[in-house]
Amino acid sequence: MNMEVKMRKEGYEIPQVEFIFREAGEFVTRNSAELFNGKKVIVFSLPGAFTPTCSAYQLPGFEQKYEEFESLGIDEIYCISVNDGFVMNAWSKDQNIGKVKLIPDGNAYFTRSMGMLISKSNVGFGDRSWRYAMVVDNGIIDKLFIEEGMCDNADSDPYEETTPEKVLEYVKSSVKKLTFV
Repeated sequence: MNMEVKMRKEGYEIPQVEFIFREAGEFVTRNSAELFNGKKVIVFSLPGAFTPTCSAYQLPGFEQKYEEFESLGIDEIYCISVNDGFVMNAWSKDQNIGKVKLIPDGNAYFTRSMGMLISKSNVGFGDRSWRYAMVVDNGIIDKLFIEEGMCDNADSDPYEETTPEKVLEYVKSSVKKLTFV
C-alpha cells in the first residue's frame, strides 16, 4: 500500500485534522478550523521538541519576533511538531514560551497531510516532520518555506529557509502600503 502523500502547495487549503492538546490535566481536542479560520497565522514545523536547532534558534526566534509579526497583521504563530501534548507543554515551559502556541501533532495527521512526514529513524526519532514554515491566511497557504534536501533519514538538518528572519522578510514585503491622498 502506497502511503505517499503529495505535498501541499501555495494556494492549497491546510489539512483538516484534529489535534490533541493537554491542558489543565485533561486531553482537549481542537480542529484545524478552530485554529486557522478567520486568522492570518505563521506556522513553523520542525523535527522535534528539545532538539538543538529548534530549541536554540527557531522557537525562541519566533517568540522574540512575535510583536513584530503581530504589528504586520499576523494573528498567531504556531509551532507544530510530531510530539505529544505532554512533550510540547514541557518544551514550552522549558523555553519560557508565552506567545507562540505549540501544537502537538502526536499522530502526525497534519504533517502527513501536508506531505512533510519523513523518517528520521537513522537518529532514533521514527517518523517526524521535515522543517518547513508557512503563512496561512484563513486556512489557505499563502507562502510556503521548505528546507532543501527533504528525504528520509537525511544526514543533515538544514535551517536556512525557515528562519523567523526569512518569514518576517516575506510578511513585510507582502503587506500592502497604505497611501493617503
